[in-house]
Amino acid sequence: MTRILVVDNHGQFTHLEKRALRDLGVETEIVDNDTPPGDLDADGLVLSGGPDMDRRGRCAEYLEMDVPILGICLGMQVMAGELGGAVGSGDYGGYADVTVEVTDPDDPLVGSLAPETRVWASHADEVTEVPPGFSVTARSDVCDVEAMSDPDRGLYGVQWHPEVSHTAEGEEVFENFLSVCRRERPATRQ
Repeated sequence: MTRILVVDNHGQFTHLEKRALRDLGVETEIVDNDTPPGDLDADGLVLSGGPDMDRRGRCAEYLEMDVPILGICLGMQVMAGELGGAVGSGDYGGYADVTVEVTDPDDPLVGSLAPETRVWASHADEVTEVPPGFSVTARSDVCDVEAMSDPDRGLYGVQWHPEVSHTAEGEEVFENFLSVCRRERPATRQ
């Protein structure tokens, strides 16, 4: 059975991420973001959302693990910041309904979604520049980087929250991530 760990970055939706994965028949549990990487035995990790970058624990170390990783909101921002991208303040704080445009129909994470899909997201902080090796896979009128991917390393991020009912195709995002996790593990991190 596929085992996915949800790394708790102290966000309000972490338990919904676990439930969404469990509802897809996946063995999952929530782990604190200060857990040593050597104690994490999983086929994939989800870096949850959270209130701020100062509470990201050991997430930078998790990015060196040889498993696919999905960063959600703060999780994506941590991924971008730690791997050479940039994160800045967005023009829109608070949660809102946003229509995103999928810009890469071949992307393993979001390529199967409708060309335009409704999501629930906060843009208080956002990725302003993707790290080397990543491509932008979704954008909106609110944010140029709504999703990013580096399939060669099995690293993916979304600005929005696929685990909430306000997001139209959230379950499909998780299904696509699970498909990535069930394939061969990505090449060892550089």
